[in-house]
Amino acid sequence: MGQNWGRSFRGSRGLRSQLPSAALYRSPNVAYGSGAPRKRFATNGVPNVTDPVEAGAGSRPGGNDAPDLAATLSKPERTNPPGTPIPTLRPAAAGRGSTPWGRRFLAAVRHHPWMYAFVLPGLMFFVVFHYIPLLGNVIAFQDYSPYLGVTGSRWVGLENFEALVRDPEVIGAIVNTLIISFLQLVFAFPAPIVLAIFLNSLLSERLKRMIQTVVYLPHFLSWVIVIALWQQVLGGAGSLAQGLQLLGIENLNLMSDPSVFKIMVVAQVVWKDVGWGTIIFFAAISTISAELYESAAVDGAGPWRRIWHVTLPGLVPVTVMLLILQLGNVLTVGFEQLLLQQPAVGADAAQVIDTFVYYRGIAGGDWGVSTAVGMVKGVLGTILVLGANRLAKMLGTDGLF
Repeated sequence: MGQNWGRSFRGSRGLRSQLPSAALYRSPNVAYGSGAPRKRFATNGVPNVTDPVEAGAGSRPGGNDAPDLAATLSKPERTNPPGTPIPTLRPAAAGRGSTPWGRRFLAAVRHHPWMYAFVLPGLMFFVVFHYIPLLGNVIAFQDYSPYLGVTGSRWVGLENFEALVRDPEVIGAIVNTLIISFLQLVFAFPAPIVLAIFLNSLLSERLKRMIQTVVYLPHFLSWVIVIALWQQVLGGAGSLAQGLQLLGIENLNLMSDPSVFKIMVVAQVVWKDVGWGTIIFFAAISTISAELYESAAVDGAGPWRRIWHVTLPGLVPVTVMLLILQLGNVLTVGFEQLLLQQPAVGADAAQVIDTFVYYRGIAGGDWGVSTAVGMVKGVLGTILVLGANRLAKMLGTDGLF
């Protein structure tokens, strides 16, 4: 029976006519063409993968020169000696001026032209109003005059930066800025988290939406309107002062008291922007799986335990992201908010870096010193963002970038 099986493969039709298509037996490591198969490449010390059928020169389907199958399969496998280099296939050279990333970007633009058209105005806004003005930082090294321009003004090196160190007004502005930023970080930053957790615990959807609307509306008010409203309530002629006068308490004017001014600034920030932050954290809470709360309840966890072990860990990513951004703006406090209230409380309590730049540069004409202050502020803000992002990654959380 074995002899008959062998003779059937040595018939006049040849071996390839008895087997399925030769394409099914082609190896990726064998190059096919006319004549015997040629090995394309071989791995170091690994047997070459050869075709199960090694046809002789000029063999073709239907030919009579097919070799014996048993002899073909019984051939020993050939290996390359150790140390043989492994050839690699080089990719086709890219066109001039093009890269794989560039080609992918152009393909994405062709497939989604409208999406990139919507992004273009925002990109142009940042380029024109944020990146191009960075070139004006050269004024920090000049005795700049608007009449002479950048090219005609005298270069003074680091004299403007040396003047900052010797100016007590600059030191006072930096101290006030850091105090207000610290108070905002301690009180204003956690306020949206607390309010979002409170709203998430409410069972009534109608009450939840009503509270969200009420706390979010002040975000759309300008600081001029906000300061006017607070003045009408807490000022010397406000409703609170008039009510306390009936009780025998005179001369209450919280809006012009330097001792409580920084606390008032933080309270105004919380009242105006807590709704905006609440929406962000409330959206983050909604992404937490309800099964986690159900599992915690089954395990006997009460409301506070569920908040501590389920809600707060779910808020860590968005909290870290916003905290990094907050640290980047630690030297930037509300310019318009403080500028409107500075005449009432005095410069000693309300002078911050931004108002100093305004009064020294735009109002006073000392462009070099004011630009130097702004440059130092930008560099320190960048360092704080990079440091906070690095620290977040070291603690095991995802950073901003």
